[in-house]
Amino acid sequence: MSSLGAISGACCLLRLCLLCTSCPCKPMLDRRQKLSIGLIQHQCTLDGEANTLSLEKGVRKAASQGARIISTQELFRSQYFCQVEDYKHFALAETIPGSGTERLCAIAQELDIVLVASLFERRAPGLYHNTAVVIDADGTLLGKYRKMHIPEDPLFYEKFYFTPGDLGFLVWDTRYARIGVGLCWDQWYPEAPRLLALRGAQILFFPTAIGWHPTEKSRHGQRQYSAWEVVQRGHAIANGCYLAVANRVGHEVYSGNGIEFWGQSFVCDPFGEILQKGSTSDEEIIIAEIDLDLIDVQRKHWPFLRDRRIDAYGGILRRFIDS
Repeated sequence: MSSLGAISGACCLLRLCLLCTSCPCKPMLDRRQKLSIGLIQHQCTLDGEANTLSLEKGVRKAASQGARIISTQELFRSQYFCQVEDYKHFALAETIPGSGTERLCAIAQELDIVLVASLFERRAPGLYHNTAVVIDADGTLLGKYRKMHIPEDPLFYEKFYFTPGDLGFLVWDTRYARIGVGLCWDQWYPEAPRLLALRGAQILFFPTAIGWHPTEKSRHGQRQYSAWEVVQRGHAIANGCYLAVANRVGHEVYSGNGIEFWGQSFVCDPFGEILQKGSTSDEEIIIAEIDLDLIDVQRKHWPFLRDRRIDAYGGILRRFIDS
């Protein structure tokens, strides 16, 4: 083997070594930045207050198990009403800030936790958003993110209800970590997590409401789920971040056969390894311990951010590049 080949081989071995939990090199990692994060995966009913109480119960349980940052699923206060286009559902929206966020701020302060919560925002008459709020451990409402990518698919008629976000891709310095937030359909686009990572996000949260059309499940279900998981694990790897996605469970019917939400909320590390994962059908509290120092380790050895050719990416701003 040439000297260059020997160096390359040693480098590859070092990178693989860093992934091994039983490796003697393990003490080189600094464990001072460990913390636990929690995801609340639950079924929703037509009773908004019952849904909120279920969420609060889950938050308390997650906090009692040591979670310091906790995320809800998308639109946790209601069933997923976007299965149909019906003006009556606009009555579910709330102002932000408002009484709903005050309630969330109070529980965050009481439990000394950071809370990421997904809400249906009434911004002004005729102007509504799919919005996530970020609340710090002292109960302060740090800010909100309005969903940027709005889907329009059978049983996912979100364009009828939600105006595309206009706040950009934001990050927040919370008591425990610097976090970025997206919502559901945002999770399919590489640009969103990349911009959050470039703003310094250590953990990416994606509250979600996604599932199967029951008539398609037997034929396409596994591929659909696999694509959803794989693309998000890829975001974690490409950006050197932790990623956490809270999804709902249960079969909700507003039209036809409805949607069977597939659950499987998960947390993965900067190498894309899944640390904890929920089931396909059960209400669960998913708790995962993370080590923020692993972000620096991954980015040193897989320096994707260093090697980006920012001088050559102008075409990304175009809808399509014609030949």
